Amino acid sequence: MKNKENKTKNFDKSKIFVKIMAGVLALLMVAGTGVTLVYALMA
Repeated sequence: MKNKENKTKNFDKSKIFVKIMAGVLALLMVAGTGVTLVYALMA
């Protein structure tokens, strides 16, 4: 029983980590697009 609990906890942690990574990547993509647009308009 205890082993199963640890496995689910680790799985939850990895799930949260993946979600955070996906969010960071999405933010970077949006930020990059925004910066590129601003730079293109300024140039």
